[in-house]
Amino acid sequence: MKTVIKTLTSHLSLAAMSKGLISALFVLLLASCVSVPKPLYTWGNYQERTYAYIKDATDKSQEELLNTYQKLIDKQDGSRKTIPPGICADYGYLLYKQGKTQEGLALLEKEIALYPESAVFISRIIKKLKDETN
Repeated sequence: MKTVIKTLTSHLSLAAMSKGLISALFVLLLASCVSVPKPLYTWGNYQERTYAYIKDATDKSQEELLNTYQKLIDKQDGSRKTIPPGICADYGYLLYKQGKTQEGLALLEKEIALYPESAVFISRIIKKLKDETN
């Protein structure tokens, strides 16, 4: 009788282990099918370049930041396929301060076109920049 109980117990534990193993494999299979959503925007090395420029505003760090802005504007791989918010405004402001006023103003206007919710803020910046030059 003890042998029969021992045999039944070992078979039951094998069946329970088999169910557990099958369940675990099923969960792993489902997890491998889940795709990671694509981010809305691609930022490239924007953070590093911005930090470097703020930390040490040299001509080199400014040029690297401007190049980063241009790359972000030229190529967007995010799911929205558009320039991230604030990029045109930042880039336009820096260009304006460098004396490239028309190019800078055009980018500030582009920020408003892409993100209408920024119109009040960006319009104030444009007005202030124009007032400074007059």
